[in-house]
Amino acid sequence: MDPRSQNQSPITLPAQTPAQTVEIARTRSSWQTVRALLPYLWPKHEWGLRVRMVLAVAALIAAKIAIVLIPIIYARAVNDLSPKTGTLLLPVALVIAYGLVRVMSSGFGELRDGLFSAVQQRAARAVSRETFEHLHRLSMRFHLDRQTGGLSRVILRGATGIQNVLRLATFQVLPTILELTLTIGILWHLFGWHYAAVTLLTVATYMTFTLSFTAWRIKFRRMMNETDNAAQTKAIDSLLNFETVKYFGNETHESRRFDESLTSYEKAAVRSQVTLSMLNFGQAMIIAAGAVSLMLMAASGVVAGRMNVGQFVLVNAYLLQLYQPLNLMGFVYRELKQGLVDMEQMFALLRTEEEIADRPGAKILPAHGAPVAVQFDHVRFGYNANREILHGVSFTAAPGRKIALVGPTGSGKSTISRLLFRFYDVTGGAVRIDGVDVRDITQTSLRGVIGVVPQDTVLFNDTIRYNIAYGRPGATEAEVEQAARLAQIHDFVLSLPEGYATRVGERGLKLSGGEKQRVAIARTILKNPRLLILDEATSALDTATEQDIGTALRQVSRDRTTLVIAHRLSTVIDADEILVLREGEIVERGTHISLLAAGGVYATMWQAQSEAMEAAPAVRAAE
Repeated sequence: MDPRSQNQSPITLPAQTPAQTVEIARTRSSWQTVRALLPYLWPKHEWGLRVRMVLAVAALIAAKIAIVLIPIIYARAVNDLSPKTGTLLLPVALVIAYGLVRVMSSGFGELRDGLFSAVQQRAARAVSRETFEHLHRLSMRFHLDRQTGGLSRVILRGATGIQNVLRLATFQVLPTILELTLTIGILWHLFGWHYAAVTLLTVATYMTFTLSFTAWRIKFRRMMNETDNAAQTKAIDSLLNFETVKYFGNETHESRRFDESLTSYEKAAVRSQVTLSMLNFGQAMIIAAGAVSLMLMAASGVVAGRMNVGQFVLVNAYLLQLYQPLNLMGFVYRELKQGLVDMEQMFALLRTEEEIADRPGAKILPAHGAPVAVQFDHVRFGYNANREILHGVSFTAAPGRKIALVGPTGSGKSTISRLLFRFYDVTGGAVRIDGVDVRDITQTSLRGVIGVVPQDTVLFNDTIRYNIAYGRPGATEAEVEQAARLAQIHDFVLSLPEGYATRVGERGLKLSGGEKQRVAIARTILKNPRLLILDEATSALDTATEQDIGTALRQVSRDRTTLVIAHRLSTVIDADEILVLREGEIVERGTHISLLAAGGVYATMWQAQSEAMEAAPAVRAAE
């Protein structure tokens, strides 16, 4: 036992309930969100926006001064219009002044909103862009674990929440507090501390009720967000995979899953609206009680002769004017809380750490130049810590050489290409480009020297021209068409009614598998990379087209280092070296001729594919 603990009574802290722990965490998250938002009110190097902000604050102060003068002018006009007054000149002037001050109040308010709109919209734009860019910086592991529909809703609601929070916090909360302070001060000065005390008590009761009740009901808003995310994710996922839905006739199943999420959203929305109605009713009761108390005090003053009718009207006018900011404060608090809830997930995304990040001083590879050298040095890697995929893989691709990776599904071929792109970092060994560890190279420049034709091509829902030019944005029309010719798709595109302006549909579903793959080949050709990765680049093509594109690919890969991932061994017989992978290890390596002569795994695979190809015509004839 530690001697320092003897003769000391242990201090026991009250344990926090799970609900308290969650609420504390949410409060801390809300403050983090607010702190993250504050810099956007005074953006760096945006002097135009800063000037707008200053002018907007000036317009705000002018509007509030005008507002508190309105009841005083109104009460003076009422007094001067009493029967004892012998002239209408002064009351008319006061009425005109009343109208001018009210117009000034409204005008300064609109000027304030107009000036601030640029700050508000710029902040929403900046955070949305930062979130979008940050999502692209996050690792493939993150995106495989998340659903696109939910992410899009987070960004949309977060952007709206930012606009609301900036507008309400900057030009509603502070101005309302200023107006309440001026109102209470005027009532105290004109009628004594009793009126100010009743007004302050009413305001304190109103705000306490509003804040506590809103904090209680905010859980329903969070529930609405969660169920809305779930519903939208299911809807987008189902629509993106509508072909699969049709294949299995599961329209009813998808509708039921979507409706289950909508039902949960419906219940949360109803609860939110019912509790909102309860909140509004409670606020009205508090305001009514305060109004009645002040009006009774003012009425007794008139009866006793301590106050005139104009002063009675002044108290009533201030009460009516006081009700508006109080009611607005309740609305503002609710909207702020809801806006912060909507922003929580967006800022949580921004706080998500990048699994793959550039090291300080990382090198930049030139996008163009001589072919690169690729080296895998005893590379070990696993997507999960308890399941290793690659077990000490080593090979070298000299500049301008063509290396082929073959082997059964799950042997680690595609994993090697992902490590080259640095979608993941190795857990052992190193991957090097021109002798430099890829972890010491900027990701942008690394991926700039690599071109890939993937096995599963996904296109943007845009034109064929856009999808080909995506390989090098800004390429000329002639360059795009030349790339299409090399990919054997130019003639097909010209045969379409809209030519290169033809839209390919969601994920390119308007094109066949072979057409999509040829578009992918064309945009990779247009990129003109120093390292070319062909991941089953001709798997979706017929034999004749495969031979044509194979010739084009051999021409394209002639002056660059090429890594070919293939199941169809006939496409890699011209490789300088063929690596045979099995269960994450290279079990054979050599040229096509030497591997056949060895009579090992590669020879067995070649024999099996050859027999399948010889049997195919007989099968078709029998059919």
